[in-house]
Amino acid sequence: MRIGVPREIKTLEGRIALVPAAVAQLVAEGHSVLVEQGAGVQSGYDDDHYDAAGAELVANAAVLYGGAELIVKVKEPQPEEVTLLHKDHLLFSFLHLAAATELMQQLRAVGLTAVAFETVATDNGQLPLLAPMSDIAGRVAVHVGAHLLHRSQGGKGILLGGVPAAERGRVVILGAGVAGGNAALLAAAMGAEVTVFDRQRDKLERMRALGNNVTALHPYPDALHEAVIAADLLVGAVLIPGKRAPDLVSADTVREMGEGSAIIDISVDQGGCIETTRPTTYADPTFIVDGVIHFGVTNMPGTVPRSASQALSAALTPYVSRLATGDWRADAELSRGINVDGGEIIHPALQELVI
Repeated sequence: MRIGVPREIKTLEGRIALVPAAVAQLVAEGHSVLVEQGAGVQSGYDDDHYDAAGAELVANAAVLYGGAELIVKVKEPQPEEVTLLHKDHLLFSFLHLAAATELMQQLRAVGLTAVAFETVATDNGQLPLLAPMSDIAGRVAVHVGAHLLHRSQGGKGILLGGVPAAERGRVVILGAGVAGGNAALLAAAMGAEVTVFDRQRDKLERMRALGNNVTALHPYPDALHEAVIAADLLVGAVLIPGKRAPDLVSADTVREMGEGSAIIDISVDQGGCIETTRPTTYADPTFIVDGVIHFGVTNMPGTVPRSASQALSAALTPYVSRLATGDWRADAELSRGINVDGGEIIHPALQELVI
């Protein structure tokens, strides 16, 4: 099969879906891999690396999309990329269509088949292609949040972990999955007072095990409200696979938070779990609502493209190999990930959004 790996064009997105070692593996399996010139530069891989791996370097996106059957990219197609797609393409990327209904309708109109990274699922419900980026997003959220709390950024002027004779910062995390768990891990290691909310006891047990500075609670509305209004840093990390994230924190609650507090909503890709959240980019990442700093970047791992590309490519490569065979639909994990099939919306979480 002819596999195309384009250069990402979302604002300040530096990742590439497949690193050179992955390309070399696919070429050894008998596939042709087209890579757009310059696609790997931001991740630390120049064209010579891909040439040495056996890739066919192409001059631009139009040539790549015109020559490839399987398109493997990181972020959802941007408007200028949608025009390059055609019905015979098999698209494999992050899509987050529950929060991007316009794109969903565009992909329907193209008539292609699209498998979303975030909905590929194992028999036990694990999300193997979302997990590595959730690992990174959870950690980046705490890095960014700690920085936003600096007075120079408009924050409260708090050192998240505190020091002797100074209070620790208070971090509240909504969701103890992969992203929330990594946020809790880093915040706890920094010495903050961490409170994590989740409905599943096994996840709460894992959070408690991170240290004596971590409290893990069921999200009763009153307990959640009291924790959020006292938080210095609030991290949203709620995920319902394929669906829009539920609003767990109202605008009224945000209004009660202290001035200079910070909100990082990792769930923003799926619409956000905090009512005041809206999507932003790394070019203009923050905005303020009622004195609270909000960070809503929809491609958080894109700021560490070297690490993120390596982690994502390692997870993707076995699935790309399967997709490049004629019988990939027999693979249950990939079949669960199909969002659009020949122009029809077939994922159960998205069908209710179809007009």
